[in-house]
Amino acid sequence: MGTFERYLSVWVAAAIAAGIGLSLIVPGLFQVLAELEYANVNFPVAILIWAMVWPMMIGVDFSSLARVGEKPKGLIITLVVNWLIKPFTMAALGVLFFKHVFAGFIPAADAEGYIAGLILLGAAPCTAMVFVWSQLTKGDPNYTLAQVSVNDAIMVFAFAPLVAFLLGVTDIAVPWETLILSVALYVVIPLIAGMATRRMLMARGGEAAVTGFTDRIKPASVIGLLATVVLLFGFQGQVIIDRPLVIALIAVPILIQSYAIFAIAYGAAWAWKVPHNVAAPCAMIGTSNFFELAVAVAISLFGLGSGAALATVVGVLVEVPVMLSLVAFANRTQHWFPAEGDAS
Repeated sequence: MGTFERYLSVWVAAAIAAGIGLSLIVPGLFQVLAELEYANVNFPVAILIWAMVWPMMIGVDFSSLARVGEKPKGLIITLVVNWLIKPFTMAALGVLFFKHVFAGFIPAADAEGYIAGLILLGAAPCTAMVFVWSQLTKGDPNYTLAQVSVNDAIMVFAFAPLVAFLLGVTDIAVPWETLILSVALYVVIPLIAGMATRRMLMARGGEAAVTGFTDRIKPASVIGLLATVVLLFGFQGQVIIDRPLVIALIAVPILIQSYAIFAIAYGAAWAWKVPHNVAAPCAMIGTSNFFELAVAVAISLFGLGSGAALATVVGVLVEVPVMLSLVAFANRTQHWFPAEGDAS
């Protein structure tokens, strides 16, 4: 690990400060960038995510992708955590904190909105950023792609009824444009680009050429991550300055949920003797959230200025620092897990 990557958390903290600071100095710039979106998918952020995801997609070996099903443990853990645990624990934490612990600090009407936003976050498992976290933990790219693909397929059918059940409403409209566009931008396009690049590199110099190329472009992924942090915090800089207490209160259950879900998935992988290059991404995908989908549904159901929309935005802000802390923990505990060849 290079010096730059070793101090990645420091650079991320600097990027957060830069994003907030620049949003106050040049708010017009961030307003223009924020408006470059369609169906709540921001295109500048999408381009930066490509820079982060593309190197991992180059590492996907389609000849071995079909054999992923021979080692189902990681996939089983991911599916159980994402669909049978995570949505319900997020809803429970939302009720606990906003109906009881923080009841004296916020109006009851706002509490309902914050709970709704947390439920939307909990019901939408990560699509794009899990490739970044997997790459930073040296995860198996084939397994990561399989996990994301299966979760996306389930999400198409399960998201709306699950959210309707937890919110207690029945008129949930899935923003199909957001869902389809996000999957296309964050998975399909980088995957096609990665396939084409891998084929070209394999023709030139085999696996060694692939490894050499991905090592050379790896700094682009880190730069893309830092630029994404600057944009995300820049877009919300004024909100952070205006409502710091509310944001801090909303962040508490999100933080507890994130670390608890990671502990459950990572602990299950350790107990089941899953190799680290599968255990790390299978824990990350449950911990991370599909924030574009959550934000889009919150806005469509409750409005742009609602508590639900604010809660999903706080989820976006919390995501990167939390996930980087978990990446660091996963890398330090790699020795807890069996070698790759022992997986099943």
